[in-house]
Amino acid sequence: MLDKALAGIRVIDFGQIGTGPICAMMLADMGADVIKVEPPAGDGMRKLGPPFANGESLTYLGANRNKRGIMLDLKVEADIAMAKELIRQADILVENFRPGVMNRLGLGWEAAHILNPRLIYCAISAFGQTGPWRDRPGVDGILQGMSGLMSVTGSPGSGPSKVQPPIVDMTSGFLAATAVLGALHLRNTTGHGQMLDISMYECALELQRFSFESYLQSGELPQPLGSAAPYAAPNEAYPASDGWLMVAAYHEVRWPRFCKLLGRPELTSDHRFKTLTDRVHNRQALHEEIDPVMRRQKRDHWLALLEANDILCGPVASYADVAASPQLAARGRLREVDHPVAGRRQSLGFGLGRSDATSPERYAPPMIGQHNTELLADRVAGIGWARK
Repeated sequence: MLDKALAGIRVIDFGQIGTGPICAMMLADMGADVIKVEPPAGDGMRKLGPPFANGESLTYLGANRNKRGIMLDLKVEADIAMAKELIRQADILVENFRPGVMNRLGLGWEAAHILNPRLIYCAISAFGQTGPWRDRPGVDGILQGMSGLMSVTGSPGSGPSKVQPPIVDMTSGFLAATAVLGALHLRNTTGHGQMLDISMYECALELQRFSFESYLQSGELPQPLGSAAPYAAPNEAYPASDGWLMVAAYHEVRWPRFCKLLGRPELTSDHRFKTLTDRVHNRQALHEEIDPVMRRQKRDHWLALLEANDILCGPVASYADVAASPQLAARGRLREVDHPVAGRRQSLGFGLGRSDATSPERYAPPMIGQHNTELLADRVAGIGWARK
């Protein structure tokens, strides 16, 4: 199973808030032994909220499962020595400080490579380790704005709109984990580690690849389209009498079938809508023809009719709908997790590949320094070390 794929691989997670912790959690979910290193005050993500569960940030809990935690004060020489010993024994290091911070601690790529030439060193930052913006800080919202994502999100005339979930943080963590796996495979072939320079800015651009490719070709700036797609129509959300549904009926075979189901077969011969290109160019006029028809019936009526005729569709779901979905239950993605403070709670489990839905998570997100004694007793660090 994929959740055991990285068994025997050790990851040192220096990540704080967002991308680093997400990257390391993906590796932990695939079976790696991830040791999360936190300062005495803890990962700053612990303070993000609401919501909280008995004082524990759900944002933190959502990015740190299956890790063991150790607390190190990297302003103290003995703890720096401990960090270096952890690096010597690791396969992968993940950090997402501003460029230069790890160097000043004596834990940057060059120092780490000397300590452990086989180490995969994954450095995630807002804009990368080079370029005029390398020293600029950035969080998800800033990157959504500066990467152009806000300019195409929302409805026409709505002003800049942010994708509410921290999509750049999440995507950057996922892509960083992908890069780590590639580097790990190469190391297993060559015996050499390498540094990975992951830029959140560039990861945000990857999210927009299709739109950006279109702009580079045409020079035309993409505009916000609400629920619609810039490359196909009809492909958007429509209101039924009691709720919204998403319809994708742009395929040349499905388009005339959709018109017939609407009771509007004449739309197929309308010069504005004959081809996909015509429909994209006349998207608003097309919407004005379809919208009033969809409003006449309930959502379930349309879903049943469209599904029976192989028209791609689906309800626009709330989180409550998703949580109660039989598909989510059948896939075993909602897991019960016990936490020493937050208590027993549901969480979204590992979402890639097969896993045993009945097996518990290996570790709940750790408390600050929760596994210090365990790690030292196991002599993970390999040196004498004690905290008063």
